Amino acid sequence: MKEKIKSYILLLLLFIIFIIITINSYATTVFNDLSESFFRLHILANSDNQIDQELKLKVRDNVLEYMREITKNISSKNEAINICNSNLENFKEIAQKTIQEEGFDYSVNVNIGNFKFPTKHYGNISLPAGNYDALRIEIGAANGQNWWCSLFPPLCFVDMSSGIIDETSENVLKENLSEEDFAIISSDSEDIHLKFKIIEFLNEKNIL
Repeated sequence: MKEKIKSYILLLLLFIIFIIITINSYATTVFNDLSESFFRLHILANSDNQIDQELKLKVRDNVLEYMREITKNISSKNEAINICNSNLENFKEIAQKTIQEEGFDYSVNVNIGNFKFPTKHYGNISLPAGNYDALRIEIGAANGQNWWCSLFPPLCFVDMSSGIIDETSENVLKENLSEEDFAIISSDSEDIHLKFKIIEFLNEKNIL
């Protein structure tokens, strides 16, 4: 009898281990797909002071106005990265000019790298926390609240006040993501919501 109980316990443990490995493998694959598909913009304010936060948004607006022009015909993440890499000095000049016009003398640092992002919602689209390639603009001490968006697929230029991604942007997302990945970041179904939470949890625990 004891041997049977031991066998059942062993089988249960093996089953649990199998489930954990399967979930981790699935979450890793999905997140890697998402991470490889998105190129994001990350702007850090000098501080959480209201004036510094307002300045951050003015820098954002001017950078995005220029960004809209140079990225309007891009069709891939690599293309977006190459264009941004070629315009790093221009982004810095735009940010610096905006800061000076507002009466500040903060320094500006602009670079492209792989950075940690929290879970972020873009209208009806949600991206799980984790590391993504991004263009990063740091204002002054860069100790203030951040502002994020996605340069590719292009979500930076979408009006978020409606809470819905427009059809054009949604189609670009569908073209650049697998059906499963798109469902995970856009669906409200319980099954998809659970999958998103699993990916989010594993990222927060640095398991992925």
